[in-house]
Amino acid sequence: MRQHFNQTIISLVLFFSLAAASAVRAQQTRISGTVTDASTKETLPYVSYSITGSTLGGRTDADGKFNISLNGDYTTLKFSYVGYKPVSKVIKPGTAQVLNVQLQPEAMLMNEVVITAGKKPRYRNKENPAVELIRKVIANKAKNRMEHYDFVEYQKYERMMFSLSNLSDKFRNKRMFRNYQFLFQEQDSTKIGGKNVLPVFQQEKLSNNYFKKNPEKTKTIVIADKRVNFDERFIDNQGLSTYFDRMYQDIDIYDNNISVVSNQLLSPISDGAPGFYKFFITDTIKNHNPQLVELAFTPRNNSDLLFEGKLYITLDGNYAVQNAFLTVNKNINLNFVRALEAKLDFEKSPDDRYHLSKSNLIVDFGLSKKAGSGFTGERTVTFKDYKINNPRPDTTYRGAGQLVVVPDADKRSEQFWANNRPEPLSSGNMKVYGNLDTLQSIPSFKRTMDVVTLFFAGYKDFGPFEMGPVNTFYSFNGVEGFRLRLGGRTTPSLSKRYYFETYAAYGFKDDKWKYFLSGTYSLNNKSIYAFPQNYLRASFQRDTKIPGQELQFVQEDNFLLSFKRGENNMMLYNDFYRLDYVHEFENHFSYTLGLRKWQQTPAGSLYFSNFADNGIIGRTNQISTSEVSLSLRYAPHEKFYQGKIYRTPIIDRFPIFNFRYTAGIKGVLGGEYNYHNFMGSVDKRFYLSQLGYTDVTLEGAYIAGKVPFPLLAIHRANQTYAYQLNSYNLMNFLEFVSDHYASLNIDQNFNGFFFNKIPLLKKLKLREVASFKVLYGGLRDENNPALNSGSMQFVRNEYGVPITGSLNRDPYMEGSVGVGNIFKVLRVDAVKRLSYLNNPGISSWGIRARVKFDF
Repeated sequence: MRQHFNQTIISLVLFFSLAAASAVRAQQTRISGTVTDASTKETLPYVSYSITGSTLGGRTDADGKFNISLNGDYTTLKFSYVGYKPVSKVIKPGTAQVLNVQLQPEAMLMNEVVITAGKKPRYRNKENPAVELIRKVIANKAKNRMEHYDFVEYQKYERMMFSLSNLSDKFRNKRMFRNYQFLFQEQDSTKIGGKNVLPVFQQEKLSNNYFKKNPEKTKTIVIADKRVNFDERFIDNQGLSTYFDRMYQDIDIYDNNISVVSNQLLSPISDGAPGFYKFFITDTIKNHNPQLVELAFTPRNNSDLLFEGKLYITLDGNYAVQNAFLTVNKNINLNFVRALEAKLDFEKSPDDRYHLSKSNLIVDFGLSKKAGSGFTGERTVTFKDYKINNPRPDTTYRGAGQLVVVPDADKRSEQFWANNRPEPLSSGNMKVYGNLDTLQSIPSFKRTMDVVTLFFAGYKDFGPFEMGPVNTFYSFNGVEGFRLRLGGRTTPSLSKRYYFETYAAYGFKDDKWKYFLSGTYSLNNKSIYAFPQNYLRASFQRDTKIPGQELQFVQEDNFLLSFKRGENNMMLYNDFYRLDYVHEFENHFSYTLGLRKWQQTPAGSLYFSNFADNGIIGRTNQISTSEVSLSLRYAPHEKFYQGKIYRTPIIDRFPIFNFRYTAGIKGVLGGEYNYHNFMGSVDKRFYLSQLGYTDVTLEGAYIAGKVPFPLLAIHRANQTYAYQLNSYNLMNFLEFVSDHYASLNIDQNFNGFFFNKIPLLKKLKLREVASFKVLYGGLRDENNPALNSGSMQFVRNEYGVPITGSLNRDPYMEGSVGVGNIFKVLRVDAVKRLSYLNNPGISSWGIRARVKFDF
């Protein structure tokens, strides 16, 4: 009885609540919808609408959508747009309605058309009202930016969708997709991406953001994060999300340069925009308060990294951007991009200035500009709850510059998302999360991902163990001859605490086995490949190594690096016993503590020799050292993609600092030498707007103590035909050693700035590259074998001529000029050696190539 009574009370409460809500709604008229072109079905941005019989009205957003609430008995809503016939729609007072409006293009009838030949007037900035207007916008940029205020806070919603796009019905109906039909979605065929799309990734993120001007601090707190989660055996979900964030960064129209798909495009309101863009006043919108000027812009050179589109500028003295539509010319020197559209909406703040309220960026990728299957990525960002000059306590900004994720941000309920999304997802997009979860349970999909992972990551997954990398299974060199290798490592499927890695290799020429074994213990219960790392590792390795060969992100026995120029039979057999502790912090500072016992044995034509007191040359079979080391690294704001083999940094404008101290200890674990090695480096990318970007590396080292040449700094040489950014591409292996040095490497990418101006070359989308490398170094007398008869002598060739030496007062220099973006993936450099041209066995110039995927 009591239960029945409670249910009755609850029913009555719900009934009266619904009745009250209905009464409230009955007093208000709500109208929403989308305005499109009746012919092309494309949405029309910024269409004006007004309520007949009132002063009320507004404009559609960048996507042609509108939403208005009315109190009163109004019955007619009128839409008008330049170049289209006005349309009036009847509305029903006191109801919620959806009006999807189609506007017909307006054809102008003329009795007579007179065509006269004449020279097209030359475009000029001088006395051009459009240029005068854009200069006023540029002059007022500072007061229209967020940085104008002392304090700003807002909530930000982001949605990222990535899909296979422009899929034909024939593709969709292939036998291999028979079980996957539930994945496909249909959209308006006029929209970027085509009619049929297959979503493969979706993420939503909600964050609170805080800005303080003095001292400048920003902080982002992610309160909700929902995304498609792939099987970690195949794809790193966090890395994938980070990579998409990098490609689809926030668009700030007031920045001089705007990052799009890893490139920087000059903003149409940058300080130098009038020199690169043409501007035209195309309309004045008087029924908007304040009045707006429609300003069209186009690049002077359609191959340059520039936008084209329209800006809507306020005429209220602020000269602010109220709306923007950005796209790119089809001839732009941007790889794999078939189409790009960005739409920005701004809303008026209480102080009558404008802040960004919504941005939408869609990019369609394909191997060629022609229609066909490809990929489409769309990112929509909505800003709300702006608060201006609302001071917060200093604790709010603690940890500024870091991305803070609240606990359980990825576990928000569906009701939470329904309440906090600015606008509901379409029914198709709502299904994406569940569809992709279902997809991953299908055996045929798992087999496909297995093959893809093997091809790209180089590992074959067997659950708790993966075998690879496959590109090292076979290689060859002058010492080992034909070399076979087989190895692998455990995965988090076995344990998130313990990891093991091993390989064995055999050289058929030297008849020797090489092997490696390591065990790692994760101290934070995360994968040792996940950020931030915190682990302890013990390892032993016995293998060959070329002295001075330093390779980034690839194995030295990679098959493609087997091909080298000149003699390559000087190597080392190394035994490494190591114990390392690695600790990374959330602010991207990290340190590594290491203990190492190192034994070096010469191999091939390499030898270790000393002059005895009686003048007879003696050979040394082995050098043993024991070392302790401390490495420090600071990479502020660093982002990276975590792959199966290594972690690839996503290069940005922020510098990377490295410092390493190594101490050799004599008498401990067989160590034969005392020394101190200090090494530091700084890496920085400089973005130069239309001139591309420059990568600069400054490095230096100092070795204190008397040591044989294998323990000196053996400068990074390269005798392969691959262009290596951090090596000296015309220096021979073991050619130079130093106990103190400083170096500067400059690599310049012009992104086609010059080739875009040459009619025949601009169609090939080639890009200019250049580099310059300089190395100063030397040896103190105590480490110069020529001045110390008892010291280990430098290596000589078969004619008794030294092939190893020190740098004297002259620096080693080399430079290159080249062409990049050949077939969109290849860079070829002509490299010239500029000093030490009389050294034996050197090449004064050469052609080097490098494979690199660039957008």
